[in-house]
Amino acid sequence: MRIVVAGGTGQVGRMVVEELQRRAQAVVVASPSTGVDATTGKGLDAALEYADAVVDATNTPDLSGAAARRFFEDSTSHLLDAEARAGVRHHIVLSIVGADRVTDDGYFAAKGAQEDLVKAGSTGFSIVRATQFYDFARRIAEWNTKEDTVHLPSKHVQPIAASDVAGALAELALGHPLNDAFDFAGPERMALPEFVRRVLRRDHDPRYVVDDDATAPVGFNISGDLLLPREPMRVAATTLESWVHDQGRRALVGAR
Repeated sequence: MRIVVAGGTGQVGRMVVEELQRRAQAVVVASPSTGVDATTGKGLDAALEYADAVVDATNTPDLSGAAARRFFEDSTSHLLDAEARAGVRHHIVLSIVGADRVTDDGYFAAKGAQEDLVKAGSTGFSIVRATQFYDFARRIAEWNTKEDTVHLPSKHVQPIAASDVAGALAELALGHPLNDAFDFAGPERMALPEFVRRVLRRDHDPRYVVDDDATAPVGFNISGDLLLPREPMRVAATTLESWVHDQGRRALVGAR
């Protein structure tokens, strides 16, 4: 098969490319650095020629609502139009848990708008709504640190390894369109402070992480139930503990 990975140089996109190559598939990496810009349509027709499927793992560096909506609407519209011209049969998109349940103008709503475009398009589709990635805990800590303390409410999350998400996207690209969406989460539900605390502990980060239900955390100013998966859902295999252990092993190997 010939599979195009839009955003193929990003965190998840790179993993999808590696997994598909490991499975001996023909992969086209589509990103501005390879001359393909989905937000303008530049290079898409050439990249999608003879493609069987497109994995959209693109993301915007600007998480504000208006900018994110413009990015996802422009890039998705250009991708879908180019897919129709090329006869692509399957569009797989990485979304986020809760995107279909938010009506404000934030990042979640922008992803929801992206999903709506995909559902309304002529290409068969599969939508994966992932929970928060394990390594996102570091950014959460960065956003919510005051002096030497990270303040977070005790709302629950069910985070996931980015590698598991990439594997699911690659697997879908090799199959038939679901023409549906599903939530995809890690195997463990935990309080947000505990999630961040465990990752910082692996990093030997000296900051304190405290439960503070009075705080309005940056990046998580949404209802707690929107952070959790619901049916239809699938559960990944990698636990936070095994991910933390693997991170430590990689750090040791890199230090040699």
